[in-house]
Amino acid sequence: MSDKSKVFVYPKDVTAFGFDWGRLALTVAPEVNGAKRFSGGVVDLPSGQGHSRHNHPGAEEIIFVISGNGEQMVEDEQGNPVVQKVGPGCTIFVPESRFHSTLNTGDGPMQLFVVYSPTGPELALRDLPDFRLIQPEAG
Repeated sequence: MSDKSKVFVYPKDVTAFGFDWGRLALTVAPEVNGAKRFSGGVVDLPSGQGHSRHNHPGAEEIIFVISGNGEQMVEDEQGNPVVQKVGPGCTIFVPESRFHSTLNTGDGPMQLFVVYSPTGPELALRDLPDFRLIQPEAG
């Protein structure tokens, strides 16, 4: 059940999706605050970790690097992987249904902010074998 009054949301205050490669805390989503046209949240990737090649059928994605350094792959229109080193301040646009992956190549954590439009592709993450829910921090 969403709380439409939740317009200011911190990642520590929401239930996060945990994986062997890191975590995603959705801070904007229909189930969090009633967002209708997009969803988004903070991704934390430990050093050496990342999410493997995947896509979001029917959805576009924006990835903004908050901190850390890594390699971002986004396939071109012909399905060829294009890999670029990315760091703080870089915005990555993932066109609709395009395969992509992210790897933290730095010595410390990497933090991203991701946006999906339309909302919904993040829910498929619940079907991954290493998926687990991480409860909000107390207090």
